[in-house]
Amino acid sequence: MATESRSLPEYNPNAPADASAGVFGVPGSYETASVVYLPVPWEATTSYGGGTVHGPEAILGASAQLDLFDLEVLNPYLHGLYWAPEIPGILAMNEEASARAAAIKESGGVPENRTDLAESLAFVNRASDELNRKVRSETAKILRDGKLPAIIGGEHSVPFGAFQAAAECAGEFGILHFDAHSDTRSAYMGFRHSHASIMRNAAEQIPAITRFVQVGIRDFCEEELQFTRDQGSRFEVYYDQILQTRKMSGTPFSKISADIIKNLPEQVWVSFDIDGLDPRFCPHTGTPVPGGLDFMEALMILRELAKSGRKIIGFDLVEVAPPLSADGTPLEPVQAIDEWDANVAMRLLYKLSAYALASRGAADWNNLLKTPDASSK
Repeated sequence: MATESRSLPEYNPNAPADASAGVFGVPGSYETASVVYLPVPWEATTSYGGGTVHGPEAILGASAQLDLFDLEVLNPYLHGLYWAPEIPGILAMNEEASARAAAIKESGGVPENRTDLAESLAFVNRASDELNRKVRSETAKILRDGKLPAIIGGEHSVPFGAFQAAAECAGEFGILHFDAHSDTRSAYMGFRHSHASIMRNAAEQIPAITRFVQVGIRDFCEEELQFTRDQGSRFEVYYDQILQTRKMSGTPFSKISADIIKNLPEQVWVSFDIDGLDPRFCPHTGTPVPGGLDFMEALMILRELAKSGRKIIGFDLVEVAPPLSADGTPLEPVQAIDEWDANVAMRLLYKLSAYALASRGAADWNNLLKTPDASSK
């Protein structure tokens, strides 16, 4: 469906942003929005570093620093961008589930003789099921209202309900998955909906997802390697080691991007774990891994997707974490470096939104800059 731009007669995009106005400092509402951002502050199953529960708030807070004009898609904010309120009860549920999960993580799972941990595990799994129901319901409403859903995590388990809603509302689709990790473990540490299991759960429980194209994968176990291989053509994995070897051997990244996108079906959900990027862009994410995509390489892949004629039906951006103090609370951003993770994430979020809108008819790629170069002055 094509989206229509609108005018904001009382809004000056060249003036300093009003951080209280809304995401990216732009006034908006659910009714006028083409893109609806659904924040999901949840990280009960994180297995290394924490802080992703503060990711949505950090991204929203940093977003007012963005210059809104974009060389490729001009003014995507005119199509309406709205940051929805948090789903009621999620933060409280996350707090109790995270507390219950802490001892399970410390022991590496649930030993047979620990009935207390077994009870805690059952609680966390029930809470995850409830989270999925809530996210599914909210995402389905956004889709039924003809808007583009964007799930903002939180850990990578949070978009599972959104995948279910997309299958319900849009039919068959593929997932373009950016990540350092395969996320195809089976119930990691006993958590049925672990952040390390999201793509396996999606593959096993949502048959409408016909293709998984994974990009930047560089930290995985043998079980995950075997699982993706056993899926046959349903999984296409672009391991970071192979991507980097191709680049260093002289293959243009434009060619690599085209190779990646050609494996996707007509409808695509983009699932973007921020640790798919080189960790210099996201040093405080929960499980950083050396290597990964450059920021501009990720954008080239997304640009190729938008130009390919495929339709982006939704996306998620997860695992963004601000730096934390010793007591686990976010540091006050007294310097720009304190906001670096959120700064990168909100810029990626804006470009993701622009490309998604373009894929749905909001930009004429024939009349806009295709790939900016030195001659574009």
